[in-house]
Amino acid sequence: MLPVEPRVIVGVDDSPASRWALAWAVGAARLWGMALVAVHVSRAPVHPFPEALPYTHAIRQFEEARSVELIHDLFEDMAGGTPSDLTTASLARLGEPGPLLVELARPGDLLVVGRGVGVGWTGCCCPPPAATASATRAARWSSCPPRPPPSR
Repeated sequence: MLPVEPRVIVGVDDSPASRWALAWAVGAARLWGMALVAVHVSRAPVHPFPEALPYTHAIRQFEEARSVELIHDLFEDMAGGTPSDLTTASLARLGEPGPLLVELARPGDLLVVGRGVGVGWTGCCCPPPAATASATRAARWSSCPPRPPPSR
């Protein structure tokens, strides 16, 4: 069950930018007293032939299980585990990342995504510009660029 109050929704994958986005989202949720929802979206396998349906179902189950494990591991790496002082939810979904994140956002939510160096908005886990226009009416956006490694 997803929290109903305003939420910080963070799209995650295994990239450095996504890790920074998760760390930032945890801090923002604590600062503003908001619930935190971590979402990993895998692209859904598409097969045009009905004969492939049993295999497609197995692939979908595998991808969803992999997503749940990834979210758990990211929380371990970036926050020492799922923050006990926050209301949290983890979602593993199949589909297109941008539109799915936009669909999850409601008025009052903060949608956080990572942004790679040299990658435009349409090249990361963000929605395309047409979807972005509808998202800005529903939620606030924050993009977290990856931090450079510390100099030694």
